Amino acid sequence: MRHIAHTTLVVKDYDEAIFFFTQKLNFVLQQDIDLGEGKRWVVVSPKNSEAGLVLGKAVGPEQEATIGNQTGGRVFLFLHTNDFWSDYQSMQDKGVMFTENPREEDYGTVVVFQDLYGNLWDLLELK
Repeated sequence: MRHIAHTTLVVKDYDEAIFFFTQKLNFVLQQDIDLGEGKRWVVVSPKNSEAGLVLGKAVGPEQEATIGNQTGGRVFLFLHTNDFWSDYQSMQDKGVMFTENPREEDYGTVVVFQDLYGNLWDLLELK
């Protein structure tokens, strides 16, 4: 069996990214390993999730240019929930920026939000 285990998210700073994901989105810090020379292996994930985000600190102008726009302005990641309204309220209370109001679609309840760098995400509860 194969599955995608991790996706890399390019970030400006490890610690500010860890704070955002653990404190504002209630993710869990799975790993934070010092690799030397300022590099770290940092993985965060939603609780009880097999997939994680590798927080990769940008190195150089080419990588820095992708911070906050890793998909050219499209929704980048999809955070599924089984309690949309509770998660939405919690994220609002913690200052997460939403780009729209929640909406009901044929497939479920959804709203687009931004991470700390401006990457777009869907918060989604499927029907």
